[in-house]
Amino acid sequence: MSPLVTPATLEAVVRLSFVGITPDTPTNECPAVYVDEDTGDFWFQGERVTDPRALAEVDGHSPIGANEVVVKLPPVMKDIILEAINGTYERGRRGPGRHGE
Repeated sequence: MSPLVTPATLEAVVRLSFVGITPDTPTNECPAVYVDEDTGDFWFQGERVTDPRALAEVDGHSPIGANEVVVKLPPVMKDIILEAINGTYERGRRGPGRHGE
């Protein structure tokens, strides 16, 4: 089992629905979109933005909190994001990941 996936964390995210992953990701790692079925929150998995100039620009629009990170998703994710927003995704769907190995 991955150190990030424990029985406690699996129980905590049981209500997390996988909406979709970019179709051209060869290793099924990211980017991906999820919806928390209990809160309605959207979760985005993507490449962490580390470029200081890009982060300064983001921070100029909306300050980046101490517990926040900026991630970027490719344009191909637009339809998957819209699926999450519109609620047209399959509830309880699971992605191609390890699922508690």
